[in-house]
Amino acid sequence: MLILLALICVLHVATIVMLFVSTIDSSWYIMGTNSTDIWKKCIYVNNSYSCVDVTDYGNQDYLRAVQALMILAVIFSCFSIFSFLVQLFTAEPKRRFFITGGIHMLCCLCVMCAASIYTAQFPQPKSQWTAGTYGYSYILAWICFCLSFINSIIYCVLRKKGDD
Repeated sequence: MLILLALICVLHVATIVMLFVSTIDSSWYIMGTNSTDIWKKCIYVNNSYSCVDVTDYGNQDYLRAVQALMILAVIFSCFSIFSFLVQLFTAEPKRRFFITGGIHMLCCLCVMCAASIYTAQFPQPKSQWTAGTYGYSYILAWICFCLSFINSIIYCVLRKKGDD
């Protein structure tokens, strides 16, 4: 059981690190040498990058929603690992990880909504003339969604294991 708890903690910390990278880094959508993310749009000009705020381009309410949801996901994920550690040492076995699993499921839902909104606004182009691809930060967001979902399910299974 101790090895399982250690693996869950490592999975949780890896998810938090990937959420931070996905939220902060500027590689959600790439077109050639130019990239954009949920905070800045960077254009490669004269051997250097020039970055501007993405909200300078007019009404970008969907980006504000993505920004808020990704920040909430990071907060929920950090709060759930704190909750995991507190419940590990203080809660009785029958109710051990129920709250942690619920908080982590909120993190999972926030990441899913943020990535879905971004996908709806930046669909993958079908023409080679408008060639752009999703960057690794966007892919990390979807990986974090999967890991958060798996982790929250594991927390619920651990809670049920304590019921025996």
